[in-house]
Amino acid sequence: MPINVMMVEAPLSIPESRPLRVVGDVHGDVSAFAYATDTDRFLIQLGDLVDYGPDSAGVLRRMFDLIDQGRGLFLLGNHDLKLARFLLGQKVRSNAELIATRKQMDDALRERFLAEVARAPLWLQDGPRLFIHAGFHTDMLLGPSPQMEIGRAVGVNARALFGEPTGMTQMDGFPERSLRWVHRIPPGVTVYVGHDRRSQDGRPLEQWSRAGGRAIFLDTGAGKGGHLSWIDLPPLESDMRVPASFR
Repeated sequence: MPINVMMVEAPLSIPESRPLRVVGDVHGDVSAFAYATDTDRFLIQLGDLVDYGPDSAGVLRRMFDLIDQGRGLFLLGNHDLKLARFLLGQKVRSNAELIATRKQMDDALRERFLAEVARAPLWLQDGPRLFIHAGFHTDMLLGPSPQMEIGRAVGVNARALFGEPTGMTQMDGFPERSLRWVHRIPPGVTVYVGHDRRSQDGRPLEQWSRAGGRAIFLDTGAGKGGHLSWIDLPPLESDMRVPASFR
């Protein structure tokens, strides 16, 4: 049955004076996501809501409920974009996880998903905090992420979704990714990121840049044999909400 793409609504943003909960990659682990969303904090999910876990559709419905209630948003992850492209009949590398996710979704959920993907931010800055799915680029400190059409990502958008490639290919055929971008994070800036499961002890991994910034990796393997991680942050003072690049 053809899918009608809903009109793109305005991008979502972080409300002022709200404590935050930053949640890593969910990958269909709806039980863990239910625990993470049981909070009065405004929830920022770092992308990759779908695939691998048992109930991607349930995760999407819960996320959309948060959006409707003004209680949260999600950043665009590479798995979310891939699913959207797949639903629209674009050429993507298919696999069992992607097909299983598609089968879980009824027509109404597919239409809502495509509409939300179309307005999901690639990155969000909240004063000295930057939230992103995969990898940092200094251009992200110059302004809000662009509204991206559902399709193949290039440039800074590709960095946001996939990280920084080394130019090498892994055994699974996917590009190898580098963390060189961590050392370009400027002093005072903290980047909260998912995508790469870098932790060795099951807790979010903190890495400092040579420049004085830091990155916190929150993907701890939810839906893929690990668990879901999140970090609670206090609200910023009003004078701290000025983007870090302009202070």
